[in-house]
Amino acid sequence: MKWMIASDIHGSALYCDRMLDAFRREGAGRLLLLGDLLYHGPRNDLPEGYAPKMVISQLSSVADRVFCVRGNCEAEVDQMVLPFPVLADYCLLEQGSHLVFATHGHRYNLENPPQLQPGDVLLHGHTHVPAKVHTETFWYLNPGSVSLPKENSPHGYMTVEDGIFVWKNLEGVEYDRLTL
Repeated sequence: MKWMIASDIHGSALYCDRMLDAFRREGAGRLLLLGDLLYHGPRNDLPEGYAPKMVISQLSSVADRVFCVRGNCEAEVDQMVLPFPVLADYCLLEQGSHLVFATHGHRYNLENPPQLQPGDVLLHGHTHVPAKVHTETFWYLNPGSVSLPKENSPHGYMTVEDGIFVWKNLEGVEYDRLTL
């Protein structure tokens, strides 16, 4: 099954709409959101098109295909307004013989990784910077940010299918890939 993976919407209805356009265009069966859905947080400027109530409605339209992990900007109240679970610290996926440990990145990250086996993947957002780093044991991957990219990276997401991770901007243009 093809998955689309995105992170750090931060309440931008403008970029959430573009992300959902990409989700439809990709034809992915599931959408994995790596946290920070509704609020911008104290360290970020308001993203363009900031409208958290609208983002609730937009994400609700695909609720039956969404899996989500809790970001550092999620709170209990967010679970009250979103129709899919948003408070899990991590989600596990399998890609062939490899485990993908998906999390937001504020708890589990390169400095504090979970127990992973050789070839497994630590997948997280939080930094707003796309990444593809091979450590001695595992891969660290990051799709970047949908609404507030940093370090001159694009507004983007990634897909994964059959062990192939592909990074794309919101227009669907591929700019990196990794085959496990």
